[in-house]
Order: sequence, then C-alpha cells, then structure tokens
Amino acid sequence: MANFHRPDSHARPTSRPAGQAKPLSAFVGRPAASPGPTSPVARDARGPRNETPREELKICGLAAVKARFERDPGSILRLFFDEPTSRKVGAMSSALALAKKVYRCVPPAELEKISGSIHHGGIVAVVAAPTLRIPNMDHLRAWAKARETVLVLDRIGNAHNLGAIARTAAFFGVLRIVIADDATASRPTEAAHRVAEGGLEHVDLWQSKHIAALAKDLAAAGYEVIGAATRGGRPEAASGAGKPVALVMGNEESGLAPAVAAACTRLVTIPGTGKVESLNVSVAAAILLWECCVRKG
Repeated sequence: MANFHRPDSHARPTSRPAGQAKPLSAFVGRPAASPGPTSPVARDARGPRNETPREELKICGLAAVKARFERDPGSILRLFFDEPTSRKVGAMSSALALAKKVYRCVPPAELEKISGSIHHGGIVAVVAAPTLRIPNMDHLRAWAKARETVLVLDRIGNAHNLGAIARTAAFFGVLRIVIADDATASRPTEAAHRVAEGGLEHVDLWQSKHIAALAKDLAAAGYEVIGAATRGGRPEAASGAGKPVALVMGNEESGLAPAVAAACTRLVTIPGTGKVESLNVSVAAAILLWECCVRKG
C-alpha cells in the first residue's frame, strides 16, 4: 500500500458541522450527487431504478470492514461512514480515492438507510456478494493431505450463530467452513458479517447441497468425521485419533439430520449437568473446535 501524507486527510470534514456529509466531488473528483433516487446514497437505500440490481452485500462495523480491506481492498465498491469514524478510515478513503470509487462521510440517518440497520457501527462497505463453491473429492483429498480441520454446518439457520461460529473458527485458525445449500440455512449475510467481527474474511466458505454425502466423502478422503450430538454421543475429546478432523454441527432446533449423523464416523456429546438440554450451537462449536484444534494430539 502506498504511503499517505495524512491518513485522515480524505475522510475528515474541516469546516462543517459534525455529521454533515461532504460533497461527493470533494472525494472522487466528479460532480456531487444531487439528492434523489439517482444519488449513491439513494441507490443504496432503495436500490437502483430502471436497471437490474447487482447482487451486493453490505458489511457493517469497523472491525469487519477493516478485515475486508486488509484481505481484498479492491472488493470494496463503495464506502460510507459517519463523522466520528472518518478519523479512523484514512487509508481506506485514500485507496478508494485512487481507484475513483465512491466514499462519503454521511449523517447517521443516511448511514442507517444505507445499511438497512441501526447496528451499522458507524461504517458500511458495499461489496459484491460472494459466490460459494462446491467442494469435490479433489478438494477434500487436498485438505486432508494438508491436515486442515474442516467445519461443516448442517442447516445452521441463524445468521448470528453463523457469524459467531465463523469468528471462533478464524480465532482457532480453521480455514474451511462448508454450509448447507438449503433454504433453511443461513447465508453469509450482513448480520453474519457484523457478528463475525472480521472472522468471515479469514475463512474459506463453501457450500454443499447434500451434507450426508459430503460427510461420507470426507471420511473417504481420510477425515475423522465427528458429529456433535445433543445426546447419545461419547463424552470425550473430539480428536481425530491421528486423522484430520471434520467437525459437523447440526441445526439449532433439530440437531444433525439422521442421515448426516449416520454418515459421521463418530458422534460426540458435550457433558453437562442436565439442568438445560443443550448449549447454543455457536458455544458448542467453540468448545469442540478447542478440542479439535488446540488440545488434539
């Protein structure tokens, strides 16, 4: 990244009331957008008119936006932030200015419209929505050969749980997460990115339509496929006994699908007092990933 003379020179308003947006021309050298449906803010708030809207994702929160910028700065299409956050995004603003991309300091009300949420954390980066790949046997064998832990999510339905699990996976260095290509399964949405606090930028997200078949393929590729069961599994450490581990977490309400549970090479249950039936799936994933990635061997 090039050196910038003043990290916040592009982002900090100088002589206007706090929260008042700077004209777009002051940022990217083009005429300021006029109010109304053709302005960048209006397009983000209500969607473009008279054209097919692009599939886009809005990443909110400074930690998540910074993680995206550090991993792939060119993927940020537009950037919006409030006045307090403008002092922290000088490098991002300078990079977008060089790329002639839109970035603006906007009032809080506009930022809420752009993000579609009050939980924007003072900044919104608009990026292209990801296209999730489907792993094949060559991928699985390569992952097994590299002894990479794989996390498989069988119809995790809550975006907050997906985000929390991704954050934990990134913390422990798990590189691969496969989610179910199912109508009930959460996708890497704005909410998931916000809760992940940048974690989704550090994991490689895949999808599979048939989780049970995937579990069998993982076993054939050399994985110990460990399913997390609410009850009935062995209350022991989720190590792979010398093999790389693929950990399979089930749906928040119904747990692992029967076919998925049957395809696992082993089922484990986290022992508790029995006073409550089970842990939140993101908490259970954290415990089992600790066993897989930190205490194994």
